[in-house]
Amino acid sequence: MSVLPAKFAFLSRHRRVGLLALTALIAALIWAVSSAFTSEETPAYQTAEATRGDLELTITASGSMQAKDYVDVGAQVSGQLERVFVEVGDKVERGELLAEIDATLLKAQVEARQARLDEMNAQLAQQKADAELASQQHARNKRLFASKAVSEDTVQVSAAAEKVAAARIQALEAQIRATRSELEADEANLNYTKIYAPITGTVVSQTSLEGQTLNTNQTAPTILRISDLSVMRVSAEVSEADVVKLTPGMPVYFTTLGLPDRRWQGTLRQVLPEPEVLNDVVLYKALIDVANEDGVLLPQMTAQVFFVEGAAVNAVLVPSSAVIATGGTGGQVLIPAGTGRPPEERRVEIGLQGRMQTEILSGLEEGEKVILGQAGTAIMGASSQRGPRRMMGPML
Repeated sequence: MSVLPAKFAFLSRHRRVGLLALTALIAALIWAVSSAFTSEETPAYQTAEATRGDLELTITASGSMQAKDYVDVGAQVSGQLERVFVEVGDKVERGELLAEIDATLLKAQVEARQARLDEMNAQLAQQKADAELASQQHARNKRLFASKAVSEDTVQVSAAAEKVAAARIQALEAQIRATRSELEADEANLNYTKIYAPITGTVVSQTSLEGQTLNTNQTAPTILRISDLSVMRVSAEVSEADVVKLTPGMPVYFTTLGLPDRRWQGTLRQVLPEPEVLNDVVLYKALIDVANEDGVLLPQMTAQVFFVEGAAVNAVLVPSSAVIATGGTGGQVLIPAGTGRPPEERRVEIGLQGRMQTEILSGLEEGEKVILGQAGTAIMGASSQRGPRRMMGPML
């Protein structure tokens, strides 16, 4: 009987110890939760500092280059291409001899036409002499008829002979004019056997080779191309969604694959109205002319083109994710307000808006911090509850 009370006493002591430990644990949890809710530490907001810098809004497109001015030099007469005096890459001056076509047949034709013209001029001289004689005979017959020495028929015959001689002169002179024109055409064709540079530039391609027969009766054969590489033209392909934002005269710059860090500046010359459709994608060609003083740019180079919609220089910039647009140029940002206080709302005036950065015209100074988010979560507060949306501009 004495053992049982001791056992119960032992169990009672252990039960009291467990209850005390459980009570202490609950108290610790309550204190921790209470401390968390009553802590005066500032929440771990993600912030960014307003900085000064430059901002551009651009429309990007890809394009290719060609010389603004170029000429495909061809043959105007048929024949064998006898000589080519230049090679691809040579620089030529306007009027410089480029090539020659065999002129044997054309020379013979010119000589034959000249001989025919000489013969007709001799005939004309003879015909003029005959006409002068007919005129003299008619004048004499008129005098004789006045003195009744010849009949009226004789006078009429001599008058007709005078008119026929004059008509023959007119016909022969017309034939001479026609022959002279044909001779000039033959001489021009003979001159066309020598091909001269129509512009100053660089020989960029050669299509026909020495010894090749050129036939102008079928097509106009091209011998070579001369391009003026001092001014290049970029033809950029712009989507139908972006082409409405382009205006002639707007600033443009582009880079090339070989020199991605170098910018060439220019302006938009025009947008061609007829699009090109590739795989159901409508693309319009935008043309940009740019000086090429050092000759680095070459035909068929690929260009990455940037049409500048707007630009801000030395502006106050903040991340676009920190700006809440409120309509027009108005906006809001949230600023850390200090220990134990919620974020402060600040009204600002918005300028250019890009996807990554936004220009602040007023309401925020360089160096001030703006809130992006709190510990990876979205900002919740009075301003977000009123429903303004965040504005995202074009990709820079």
